[in-house]
Amino acid sequence: MTRNVLIAGGDALPPGSRMLAFVEGRSVVLFNIDGVIHAIDNSCPHNGASLASGRLEGHVLQCPAHGLRFDLRSGCVVGATGLCLTKLPVETIDGKCVMRTGERHEP
Repeated sequence: MTRNVLIAGGDALPPGSRMLAFVEGRSVVLFNIDGVIHAIDNSCPHNGASLASGRLEGHVLQCPAHGLRFDLRSGCVVGATGLCLTKLPVETIDGKCVMRTGERHEP
């Protein structure tokens, strides 16, 4: 069963920013890229390193542990297939960022 869980309200995540949140015991990183919210598990699929402080260039997030580069739009490693982030379903409703729990978005 899915339900919406409030993550942030109002202007908490303006374009160009990121936020670390804990949603139902899960560590999640949200990115606002050009007004589009992307949410991922805060864990690199390669070795579990935190991605919250990774370098972001456009839509590409670099893992701070080993340098893997992920495209946040697809969730997958740039230029390769098979190794992908866990993307999470988020949307903005009435100016608030919510995550739909109970479902996952796979690339």
